[in-house]
Amino acid sequence: MLDTALFKDRLLGRKHELYRRLHKIEGDLEATPNPDAEERATERENDEVLEELGNTGLDELVAIDAALDRIEAGTFGICPKCGNPISPKRLEAVPQAALCEECIKR
Repeated sequence: MLDTALFKDRLLGRKHELYRRLHKIEGDLEATPNPDAEERATERENDEVLEELGNTGLDELVAIDAALDRIEAGTFGICPKCGNPISPKRLEAVPQAALCEECIKR
């Protein structure tokens, strides 16, 4: 039996960490651009990286919220595709994992 309280704590901790990072990214993206043209070009490249990091963070937040919903519904740790348990080893590595290893391969 999985200790869902432990996973819930880990997921909530990660969620708060992501919100802090996303807030920082948002602040960096809203910073006043440098008046120097070369510096602006470099900043724009950095902004693209920050935007990608932000999008990745948002995707992870969606997965975390879905995992928290599964905990509340009592379906956490069960693959919705095949109905088999998701291995504890996989959940330890990726607590927001929705699918078992076999269904990911398919």
